[in-house]
Amino acid sequence: MVETVELRELRVFLTLCEELHFGRTAERLGVTPSRVSQTVARLEAVMGGVLFERTSRRVALSPRGEDLRRAVHAPYHELLGALTRCAAADRGIAGELRIGMLTFIAGQTLERVITAFERRFPDCSVQLVEVRAEDPLGPLRRGEIDALVARLSPDGLPDIVVGPVLLREPRVLAVAKDHPLATHDSVSFEVVADYAVADIEGLPETMRDALSPPTTPSGRPIRRALTVRSVPEVLAAVARGDIVHPTAASLRDYVNHPGVTFVALHDAEPVATSLLRRSGEGDPRTAAFAAVAEETAAP
Repeated sequence: MVETVELRELRVFLTLCEELHFGRTAERLGVTPSRVSQTVARLEAVMGGVLFERTSRRVALSPRGEDLRRAVHAPYHELLGALTRCAAADRGIAGELRIGMLTFIAGQTLERVITAFERRFPDCSVQLVEVRAEDPLGPLRRGEIDALVARLSPDGLPDIVVGPVLLREPRVLAVAKDHPLATHDSVSFEVVADYAVADIEGLPETMRDALSPPTTPSGRPIRRALTVRSVPEVLAAVARGDIVHPTAASLRDYVNHPGVTFVALHDAEPVATSLLRRSGEGDPRTAAFAAVAEETAAP
């Protein structure tokens, strides 16, 4: 029966190995959680044993599942790469691909994806273009860039395709160094409702809410008290004590402000950085880059 295993089933299996979460795996692959469960059940029937140990609280690889992951991970990606290269030969993956980015996003992960893409398609080079926070989707919609790497996923926009996910990282809270929360190692997201946060000018509401939700998990409203246009303006307002700023942990690796420190948010959902494309985009270079990103990135 093993000869009946399909490439898409291995894709589901390997993605679940990375995510260890049926919902996130389904979201990343654009399928339903039940489809993920059905695929895993079929693979387990073929392999003759449990591949994932599930409880109500966690998903973990079983010893059999770990053996399968080690055995198929490299061959799967080699085969996928070969298929992609063969398909690209007739589609002309060449020229320049313009990838927009919002400030310092995805860092080493994005560099790894670009390196893998340019090695696979040596006739196509990647140019990174900085996109301003006040108009993050404008360059993508106008065709000035081919894809956008954004920490904020604009769900519900019919003209934008979100995915794959490049990176998931913890949230932190930027506060002034003399702020009452600055002495804490970590705080609950609930405390954000005790202070004000920024409203970033021009940012679509869905993107804004993905970074800084309008309410806490318990439903307490979070007040937006100051309009800003860039990361430097956000940090300046944080340093003055005007606002606090929920953000991704990697921001502290790239931005240093003498008046700002970062406190972990121990009960906040991680921030996802995704590749955004125009809906219905027919450029094979963009599709090829998305395929390489999904293979290479490790959310």
